[in-house]
Amino acid sequence: MGDMANNSIAYSGVKNAVKETNHGDFGVTLAELRSLMELRAADALHKIQECYGDVHGICAKLKTSPNEVCGSVNVGEEEEESEAGWIEGAAILLSVVCVVLVTAFNDWSKEKQFRGLQSRIEQEQKFTVIRGGQVIQIPVADIIVGDIAQVKYGDLLPADGVLIQGNDLKIDESSLTGESDHVKKSLDRDPMLLSGTHVMEGSGRMVVTAVGVNSQTGIIFTLLGAGGDEEEKEKEKEKKDKKSKKQDGAVENRNKAKAQDGAAMEMQPLKSEDGGDGDEKDKKRSNLPKKEKSVLQGKLTKLAVQIGKAGLLMSAITVIILVLYFVIDTFWVQKRPWLAECTPIYIQYFVKFFIIGVTVLVVAVPEGLPLAVTISLAYSVKKMMRDNNLVRHLDACETMGNATAICSDKTGTLTMNRMTVVQAYINEKHYKKIPEPEAIPEKTMAYLVTGISVNCAYTSKILPPEKEGGLPRHVGNKTECALLGLLLDLKRDYQDVRNEIPEEDLYKVYTFNSVRKSMSTVLKNSDGSFRIFSKGASEIVLKKCFKILSANGEPKVFRPRDRDDIVKTVIEPMASEGLRTICLAFRDFPAGEPEPEWDNENDIVTGLTCIAVVGIEDPVRPEVPDAIKKCQRAGITVRMVTGDNINTARAIALKCGILNPGEDFLCLEGKDFNRRIRNEKGEIEQERIDKIWPKLRVLARSSPTDKHTLVKGIIDSTVFEQRQVVAVTGDGTNDGPALKKADVGFAMGIAGTDVAKEASDIILTDDNFTSIVKAVMWGRNVYDSISKFLQFQLTVNVVAVIVAFTGACITQDSPLKAVQMLWVNLIMDTLASLALATEPPTESLLLRKPYGRNKPLISRTMMKNILGHAFYQLVVVFTLLFAGEKIFDIDSGRNAPLHAPPSEHYTIVFNTFVMMQLFNEINARKIHGERNVFEGIFNNAIFCSIVLGTFIVQIIIVQFGGKPFSCSELSVEQWLWSIFLGMGTLLWGQLISTIPTSRLKFLKEAGHGTQKEEIPEEELAEDVEEIDHAERELRRGQILWFRGLNRIQTQIRVVNAFRSSLYEGLEKPETRSSIHNFMTHPEFRIEDSEPHIPLIDDTDAEDDAPTKRNPTPPPSPNRNNNNAADGAIHLTAGRRNKSATSSSPGSPLHSLETSL
Repeated sequence: MGDMANNSIAYSGVKNAVKETNHGDFGVTLAELRSLMELRAADALHKIQECYGDVHGICAKLKTSPNEVCGSVNVGEEEEESEAGWIEGAAILLSVVCVVLVTAFNDWSKEKQFRGLQSRIEQEQKFTVIRGGQVIQIPVADIIVGDIAQVKYGDLLPADGVLIQGNDLKIDESSLTGESDHVKKSLDRDPMLLSGTHVMEGSGRMVVTAVGVNSQTGIIFTLLGAGGDEEEKEKEKEKKDKKSKKQDGAVENRNKAKAQDGAAMEMQPLKSEDGGDGDEKDKKRSNLPKKEKSVLQGKLTKLAVQIGKAGLLMSAITVIILVLYFVIDTFWVQKRPWLAECTPIYIQYFVKFFIIGVTVLVVAVPEGLPLAVTISLAYSVKKMMRDNNLVRHLDACETMGNATAICSDKTGTLTMNRMTVVQAYINEKHYKKIPEPEAIPEKTMAYLVTGISVNCAYTSKILPPEKEGGLPRHVGNKTECALLGLLLDLKRDYQDVRNEIPEEDLYKVYTFNSVRKSMSTVLKNSDGSFRIFSKGASEIVLKKCFKILSANGEPKVFRPRDRDDIVKTVIEPMASEGLRTICLAFRDFPAGEPEPEWDNENDIVTGLTCIAVVGIEDPVRPEVPDAIKKCQRAGITVRMVTGDNINTARAIALKCGILNPGEDFLCLEGKDFNRRIRNEKGEIEQERIDKIWPKLRVLARSSPTDKHTLVKGIIDSTVFEQRQVVAVTGDGTNDGPALKKADVGFAMGIAGTDVAKEASDIILTDDNFTSIVKAVMWGRNVYDSISKFLQFQLTVNVVAVIVAFTGACITQDSPLKAVQMLWVNLIMDTLASLALATEPPTESLLLRKPYGRNKPLISRTMMKNILGHAFYQLVVVFTLLFAGEKIFDIDSGRNAPLHAPPSEHYTIVFNTFVMMQLFNEINARKIHGERNVFEGIFNNAIFCSIVLGTFIVQIIIVQFGGKPFSCSELSVEQWLWSIFLGMGTLLWGQLISTIPTSRLKFLKEAGHGTQKEEIPEEELAEDVEEIDHAERELRRGQILWFRGLNRIQTQIRVVNAFRSSLYEGLEKPETRSSIHNFMTHPEFRIEDSEPHIPLIDDTDAEDDAPTKRNPTPPPSPNRNNNNAADGAIHLTAGRRNKSATSSSPGSPLHSLETSL
């Protein structure tokens, strides 16, 4: 078996680390264990009994016991290297190399940032094992065969194993088998636990029998990897360059996917768009509908295509005009014959015209757009880490900027998730805050300290904080920790009492349960007397109290009338504020009396003396009310969705500011919500949801399915002109569907389960609501950064294209040469995207409403700035072009012969043009018409260094560029004039901002989002491959050249697309592309109060009944059926109509069914 230990390879994250263990010989071989793990249920049980006797037999052969494991682990890591490609060439190629290198550097740094994120997630991925009798958490990479692992609800199993002991353990094996029913695991029925599966109920322990490539998930990976390698060899033979790149990308992306969540993402290649290998998968993938995920990228795609088309048109016209002008002038006007010996010269002229045309196209097409998006997102993602946002999907970052609604959990997100005593009724006085210790009589204090210290489980304690300045850690029961915290607030130490009275000295303990709703502990005193301390729900314990401690700490009679007074004046006001009330009491049994019958609890816990009534709550995080105010000011509606009761939820919502007194908003319980949104048949209707959600602020006692229904209802709603963008927070396994459905899903980093983290887009590493507000700020900042870049780039585009076009038409030569244009392109594309996309966010971003899905990317104000600055720059350039030689008293550069040396005239034009771009870059920092464009400029070191760097390089190009850059040296005076004209853009900017935009109604906006009706129905399908806009954009740029020739093919494609969308609803093959698909088809729980609707599952075997509490439905053929009413529920058990399942909401078939 030493052989097997050496072969144990644990999959975890980026590196497949080889574990080497030295155990000597084991009683079982690798092959035997692998064959055992391939068996299921009864077969596996039979094999275990036949070969090993029982699970303990396997443990013995693996030389492990259920409590410890031996062996040392050595981890080897592979290092990855990045390569850089070098291209050599002349001046034009040099400029191209600059663009390529800067782009490559940005991509590399983005990858590096991602690796950082992934390694962090990888380190966080831990699993609980028992080693040397100690329960410890180790990284999943360190798990080895023979480990005893503890499994619990919400875990994703990182290795294969055999169950040793289990409590009502149910596993979701859909990731391996595709079956969505939960599988019950027990020692006598099915003890096999497999990697990549989710624990849905219960807990237990297992002995690890296979890790890494030998586990079931690892075997599938090995098959995928082998397939990829073979295919790569074939491809290399055919087309080395292209195909090998593609495969490398696929392999790299597969590694990335694995890295994303350690073992949690082990199966990712099966669903990730890059994970597939070979042509077959590509073909399948191309037939799948595509999902438009990101709002911003949708707008950018449309805008880039429009600009590209305009640029192509301009460059084509430029070339045609130049060629026609030359031909007509030479052969028509001057009547020169075509001489054979002149042909090379004519060809040189035509090549020159073609280069000018290409130059115009290069300047017009915004190659910098994808780069700006990438830089902005990568920069934001890196910075968001500091604000406790771990971004798992890049586009979630900018989608968050458009969020219009946030559905937040209560516990831990809005509140501190640490119960605290905030009010108390002691010695007949109601304290709204914890009293000072001096205010409480010594006798009462003694009862209070002893009662709380011994009558709380000894496992409940308050430990010092892990980090300096942090909060003390609560361990054990939260309510008991709150009471222990009260003692610490009263400057008393419960540990002293516990040291004096250890747990074994407690005479009798009546533990807390849901029936008695109280806990009591009996102490035997040294004189033979007994004292019982009791605590519990105030309404129950107070009924058993016959005395109460008076103001001086002495017991006095407590009549029913007094009790009613306390309920009215103390308990009800506390409850109305959302506090949980606990009553503390005691009773003495004198020494002389016979010992009571301790088993008769009702006689023991009665005749008590009330010590105090305390009000406990999970306090709102101090920073949350402020954060919610910011959200509301920013036009974002915050809704609380919680499992807590409605009174507590309402009280917390009032404290947070989600509800304000006097406002007309709804607070509903899950049961009431379900009743309102369903019709008589129990189906959810969008119209009914639309009546509720705009006013709904609190949804209490809600199940995860209610949360999913609400989120889906808000996203699908068309009540308002602007469609809603919804962010959701969740921590439990059951929150998976809502997190996946939301535009942005936030999982809790501390309290969240693996499943919740995996379904999310962003992980909140501190579980704090204020981090969500930070995410909104960063998202809006990304959007604004892209807009700033667009404003700057489009100004340059307009000017450069018009100058090149007009200059070429009038003087048969472009005033800005090809190399100069490429330098301008480098400034405006690469360097500007780096400078403008790294602006840090400011609080002012939260003072405006969200842009929404349909708001154009280029607003009227931006269009005013673009056209205004373009006008100034064109006037300056044309003045210098046609009158520059007179102004500066130099030779004209116009109508120069073919190979003339560079002229001072055209160098001044080029230099002034670049200076105007540099100063306009400062103008572009503001896009909402602000006057102070310098505000916060020194907060962005990257911006300052790029502007300065560009200026220095420009000096070098002009003074020493010579022939390659078509530049001639300029004097100091000429430089000062260039800089002065450049600075004029700053003054001109002030003039433009004084013109009110409202007057300029004729200005058009550009870059609208894709309207819903524009997207073919199949593109709206869920959970399918997402579009890579940057890649698609590059493809489109190339296709534009051939668009005219391919017109007929396009029309055929349109017909096919129409035909496929027609049949979309009728027949669509099952595509289980995701291993975690069980999360995307929730089924709602039908409440007892509603008429019973028979489900297809109702006829299932009885022992699966517990599963039905939270069932996972069979996979529905259409990805849009995320909702029970849309397809998972059938009205009668007999009616298994296919069209009911396959028609998507909104399709004609669906509406026909609904009406029927």
